Amino acid sequence: MDGPKRSQLRVRLRVTARRRGGDGADGGDGAAGPGVRKRRLEAPVLNSAAKLQRREIGGRQLAARGGGPAAAVPERFRNMRLQEEFDTYDDNAHLFVKLQFLKRRSKIIEIVAAKDIIFALAHSGLCAAFNRVTNKRIAFLNLSPDEVIRSLFYNKNNDSLITVSVYASDNFSTLKCRTTPIEYIRRNQLDAGFPLFESESLKWPGFVEFDDVNGKVLTYSAQDGIYKVFDLKNYSFLYSVPDENVQEIKISPGIMLLIYDRTPSYVPLKILSIEDGRPLKFFKHLLHRNKKIDFIEQFNEKLLVKQEDENFQILDVRSSDLIEVSVSKFMTPSAFIFLYENNLFLTFRNRTVAVWNFRGELVTSFEDHLLWHQDCSTNNIYITSDQDLIISYCKSEAVAEDGTVSPAVTPIGSINMSEIMTGKCIAKITANDPALSASPRRNGRNKRSLAWSTAPEALEDVTALFYDEDRNEIYTGNSHGLVHVWSN
Repeated sequence: MDGPKRSQLRVRLRVTARRRGGDGADGGDGAAGPGVRKRRLEAPVLNSAAKLQRREIGGRQLAARGGGPAAAVPERFRNMRLQEEFDTYDDNAHLFVKLQFLKRRSKIIEIVAAKDIIFALAHSGLCAAFNRVTNKRIAFLNLSPDEVIRSLFYNKNNDSLITVSVYASDNFSTLKCRTTPIEYIRRNQLDAGFPLFESESLKWPGFVEFDDVNGKVLTYSAQDGIYKVFDLKNYSFLYSVPDENVQEIKISPGIMLLIYDRTPSYVPLKILSIEDGRPLKFFKHLLHRNKKIDFIEQFNEKLLVKQEDENFQILDVRSSDLIEVSVSKFMTPSAFIFLYENNLFLTFRNRTVAVWNFRGELVTSFEDHLLWHQDCSTNNIYITSDQDLIISYCKSEAVAEDGTVSPAVTPIGSINMSEIMTGKCIAKITANDPALSASPRRNGRNKRSLAWSTAPEALEDVTALFYDEDRNEIYTGNSHGLVHVWSN
């Protein structure tokens, strides 16, 4: 398989159009904001060839280092240092953009890397591409002076980057998608890209959703009242689904779950084949009257349902077996990550992470992985392709004289790497690491007029994180629009 084998949990990414085109006037640091609606976060799935390839590559690397598999993971992150700094802000931005908020320094909300190129998207909607080999900025991806990029998606099927944008010319009301091959971006030939889904009217509440697990794209045109499914490899149209009484659509490996408008006592559900839209099963799930639905999720044959103040239900849609987990043991999370390889799922609630199985049993709690951000943005979390590690921006810990550990009261966080199956923190990048604090500001190279950040400065207010598994590098973005490279 060519190219990176992951997409930073981004195997499912939905971008929804804004109501009345509100992007340009939300205040904050000026701008459009990501506008990305994550319905469900999922870790990437490797096919057998990719697994064998990764295992073979990993074996060669271990042999070269003389270490065994047990030592490989901690060694991978040992002696991580701040190596490089990129800036998405440009004093000359006024020369190529006309929107005021695009000209201001803005926090990084999304980082994607592919083939030695780092893409950094700022909250303003300005997106920059950097060459990790030359350590120079290639270009800004905003082709039009009034283009606001809302989100990025790396399509490994054809080695291209998809940008989802809105434009001031139509009051930021319509999503526009564009794909550009990575090699053309490397050569700064951005006009080699082309628009996608031009036939679709993606105005609010319309959306586009990229599903890397099944290799599909789902669009919803509210104007036409129809959902459409496209092939992610070549963007060809496959089939459509009328939206009559459909309240939501969830995608799982091989299937699509249609959730219809609920009645007081049940919710109608239909399962379709993701490949051709064939109906596979129609059924009604009984509900508690007058209780709102917290979530309905689908994972293979398992339907997960939770209502307000009620037990968590896991229904096997094939056998109709039902498992209930007490509301005192399982409280509604803010997000899920489904781990297809391990048949488990992660839950996020109040900055904490937990691992569950589909028998409703808690498998793992994490010993040192208190997330920095309350909202559990996927942009601050990375699950490795083997689904064995979670890398996140976390609260630093303080150890009292009596040995008790608590979150430190500091604006500086840490980057923590933890094993998913054990919950053990196996490595971390912290500001109080003596080796990091001794790092020179300019790394002896004086490549830019902007002074280098120190490691503690780079770990302050991190707003986006990405791990490049091919290069074994961690990329972080912060509230100042800076991107930092951590490598050993």
